[in-house]
Amino acid sequence: MRDYLAASRAPRYAVLFAVPLLLGYEALALALGDSAGGVRNGADVLLKSLFVLVGGHRGLLVFNLVLGATAAWLVIRDWRRHPGGIRLGVFAGMLAESAVLALLVGIVVGRLTSALLSHLILAPQVASLGLGTQLMLSLGAGIYEELLFRVILVGALAAAGRHLLGWSARAAGTAACVIGALVFSAFHYIGPLGDPFTLASFTFRALAGLVFSALYLVRGFGITAWTHALYDVFVTLG
Repeated sequence: MRDYLAASRAPRYAVLFAVPLLLGYEALALALGDSAGGVRNGADVLLKSLFVLVGGHRGLLVFNLVLGATAAWLVIRDWRRHPGGIRLGVFAGMLAESAVLALLVGIVVGRLTSALLSHLILAPQVASLGLGTQLMLSLGAGIYEELLFRVILVGALAAAGRHLLGWSARAAGTAACVIGALVFSAFHYIGPLGDPFTLASFTFRALAGLVFSALYLVRGFGITAWTHALYDVFVTLG
């Protein structure tokens, strides 16, 4: 078990495990085409728009190159530091763990929200999009929202707390997780496809953001991305 827990956090497994989410999301977006009405995951649009804003029509190419080069660098660096092969059993364990965690996220966060807001009813959001589009957005949430809100935002906030404010790693990490969770929740109400704001749904998503942040710190990017994606898939199919 200790060997699995350590291996599943290693970049060679965490990064490679997330690749099918990215490929599945992009493949579905391409296959759906006009039937999806140009809908994409909001975090995907935001990240790519920043590159387009800076790099113009070549921004998307630069984004893909940066993403691919960073992923390759992380895997190669891990391989050089810890030579060895790839064990498929680790990926199978990561998938099973992510599925269990996805179920637990809905149960735990739902009960916490109900306990905090006992006088409110947490009604599920009713989606008007097609099933294929919802599944595509679920995969995009796993890869792009975790990349934006956990890897980039929480990582940057924690680093700022440590190096700029002189906080301890624990204090900086806690503050980063809380701020990141609030921003993550608020993000779902922005734009033409944003959900109508309710206190119950905002609280639920903020608590989910805290859980995903803690999961990212403890279990790494790959499992967190798949847990988020599978949770959204389960909600879509439920």
